[in-house]
Amino acid sequence: MDQLSINTIRTLAIDAVQQANSGHPGAPMGLAPVVYELWQKHLNYDPADPTWPNRDRFVLSAGHASMLLYATLHLARVKEASKDGQVSDALAVSMDEIKRFRQIGSKTPGHPESHVTTGVETTTGPLGQGAGNSVGMAIASKWLGENYNKPGFDIFDFNVYTVCGDGDLMEGVASEAASLAGHLKLCNLCWIYDNNHVTLDGPAEWSFSEDVMTRFVGYGWNVTRVSDANDLQMLGRAYDVFHHTKDRPTLIVVDSHIGYGSPHKQDSYEAHGEPLGEAEVKLVKKNYGWPEDAKFFVPDGVYDQFKNGVGKRGAEAHASWNAKVADYKKQFPQLADQIERMLAGRLPDGWDKNLPVFPADPKGMATRESSGKTLNALAVNIPWLVGGSADLAKSNKTNLTFEGAGDFYPNAYRGRNVHFGVREHGMGAAVNGMTLCKLRAFSATFFNFSDYMRPSMRLGALMEIPALYIFTHDSIGVGEDGPTHQPVEQVAAFRAMPNMLVLRPGDANEVVEAYKIMLQHTHGPSTLILTRQAMPTLDRTKYAPAAGVAKGAYIVADAPGGKPDVILMASGSELSLCIAAYEKLTAEGRKVRVVSMPSWELFEQQDAAYKESVFPANVTARVSVEMQSVLGWERYTGPKGKIIGMRSFGASAPLKDLLKKFGFELDNVVAAAREVLGK
Repeated sequence: MDQLSINTIRTLAIDAVQQANSGHPGAPMGLAPVVYELWQKHLNYDPADPTWPNRDRFVLSAGHASMLLYATLHLARVKEASKDGQVSDALAVSMDEIKRFRQIGSKTPGHPESHVTTGVETTTGPLGQGAGNSVGMAIASKWLGENYNKPGFDIFDFNVYTVCGDGDLMEGVASEAASLAGHLKLCNLCWIYDNNHVTLDGPAEWSFSEDVMTRFVGYGWNVTRVSDANDLQMLGRAYDVFHHTKDRPTLIVVDSHIGYGSPHKQDSYEAHGEPLGEAEVKLVKKNYGWPEDAKFFVPDGVYDQFKNGVGKRGAEAHASWNAKVADYKKQFPQLADQIERMLAGRLPDGWDKNLPVFPADPKGMATRESSGKTLNALAVNIPWLVGGSADLAKSNKTNLTFEGAGDFYPNAYRGRNVHFGVREHGMGAAVNGMTLCKLRAFSATFFNFSDYMRPSMRLGALMEIPALYIFTHDSIGVGEDGPTHQPVEQVAAFRAMPNMLVLRPGDANEVVEAYKIMLQHTHGPSTLILTRQAMPTLDRTKYAPAAGVAKGAYIVADAPGGKPDVILMASGSELSLCIAAYEKLTAEGRKVRVVSMPSWELFEQQDAAYKESVFPANVTARVSVEMQSVLGWERYTGPKGKIIGMRSFGASAPLKDLLKKFGFELDNVVAAAREVLGK
C-alpha cells in the first residue's frame, strides 16, 4: 500500500501537468517517497485542522514541484480554512482543483501560494525563499517555546521541514539562511536536499560542483545522506536522526532520480520543466503498474492509508495538545490570553499606551531616533513584537532596550532582539517566516540595502502578511557615504509594489502615527522609511495634528479660508522644507497650502471627496519636494506643477553641499512656487 500511495502522488502530478500542458512533473516523480514517508510517519500535522498552532511546518522551497504538495494535501484530505481561520468540511485541494492545475482562479497555481491554498505554509517559487522562510519559522518555534512553555506544558515545540533542490542551494538567500540557522543551532529545522543532479538547463555539473555536505558541516549543521529516495526505511532512519539531533539543524541529502520511472526522460532536464507527453505518460504508468489510460486515478485504499497514517497520528497529537492547552488556560490565564490574541492577529488591550509625544523643536531629531523610542514603547505593550537588524541596530535605532527585552542567542531563545548579521536577504525571508507563525516580526537595515531584501518583501506583499520592514538612512541625507549608500529609486519601486504599505513620515510625531497604522495593518506588509539626519518636530498647536497620517496625505498648513493658490507637498524630511517655504510665501501675501504625503497607498484608499478637499482640481499650481526619484509625483502635481526631486544618483559630500547641489533649499522651493503661480 505504501508503493501504491507513492505512485498515486506521482501519477496525479503527471496527469495534472499533462492536462495543463504546463508544469514540472520530474521532481514530484522523484520525491514522492520522500514526502510520503515524512507525512505518514513523522510530520506532526492534523489534516482535519491545518490551522493547529503547534503543527509541524512543511515548506516546499522547490516551489516548481507544486503538484507534489497539492497531491499530498489532497490524498491526506486536508481541510480548507477561511482567511479568518475557520476550518470547513471542504477539502483544501479537491480533485477538481487538481484537474484545474495552473488555471485562472484555481487553488492549484503554478507555484504554491499560501493566501490561496490552505495547507501551503508559505508562498514559494523564487528559489531559496522557502528555505529562508523556514529559518524564520524555526526561530518562531524556539521563541514561542521559550516564552510560553511551562513545566509539563509544551505548548509550542513544532519542527520545520523544508524540501530544497540544487537551485535553492545555489541561491544566496538560502546560503544566508543556512548560515544563520547553523549559528543559532536551530535543532528544530530539517532541510531535505533533493540531490537529483539536474537543473533546468541540463546536468547540474554544468554549473554546480561544490561539496554541499561539507559546506553545511561548515555552517554547523548535522548532515546525513540517503542514497536512494525510494528506500523508505533509509528515509525513516534519516528523519529519526533529525529527531534525535538536539544541538544543530539537520540537512538530509537525498539522492533521487528526476522523472523517476520515465523510460526516456528519467535523470534528464527534459523531465524538469515541461509535460512528459502523452506517449511517455503511458510508458511511465506501465512502469508503475498503473492503468495506462486512467487519469487522475486514486486506487481503493489510498485515501484510507493516509487517513490511518498522518490523519490518525495528527488527530491524536492535536487532541492531546488541546487537552494540555485547556489546563494551561486555567493555570496561566494571562499567558493563554496573549497566545489567543497573537494567533488571532489581535493586539493586546492598551497596546498603544505610553507612546511618546514629541514637543515642538526647530532642531528636532532624526526619524530613526523617534522610531527607536516608539518601537520600544510598543514592544513593552506587545509581548510578541520581535525582530532585529542586519548588523545595523545601533544605526537603525531598533535595539529593544527596555528591561527584560533580551537577545535571541544560540540556545538562549527568549530574547526579543534577533541578530540577523549582514544577511539582508536572509533576514527578509526569515521575518516573513516569523510573521507566518503569527509573531509581529520586524527587520531593519539601511534603505539602500532594501535592494538585497526586495525579493522577500515582494513575497511578503504577495502573501498579504503583516511583516514590518524598517529602513533608515533614506536619501542623499546620508551625506558623505555617497551614492553607493544614498537611495534614489527605492521609494518609487516600493510604491509600485502591490499590497505594500509605504510610510515616509515627516517628523517625530508622524513616526508615532505611522507605527499605529502599521501595527493595525493586518492584510499586508509595511515599509517604514526613516532619516539619518535630524529634522524639525513641527509645532502641532500651530499646524495640523499628526493623526492626519492615517489618511495618507493631509493638510498641515493652509491658506486663509482654505482657499490656496498654490499647494506644496512632500514626504519625510522635505516636509519641514515646505513648511519653511509656506511661512516665507505667506509673509509675502501668497495663499499657500502644505500637504504632508507620508503614504500614497493610504491616500489612494480615501474617497473622491477627501482627495478633492486636499488637492482641489481648480488649484493647478503645485510643487512636490522629495529627495527621491521624481517618478510618480506627476500624478499629484499635474501637468502644470513642478517636481523637485532626484534625477540622478547622489554624491559624496557634507549634507549642506548636497542639498544645495540637488536643489533642496528654501529659496529653490520658494522659486518653484512662484514659477507655477506665474508670478
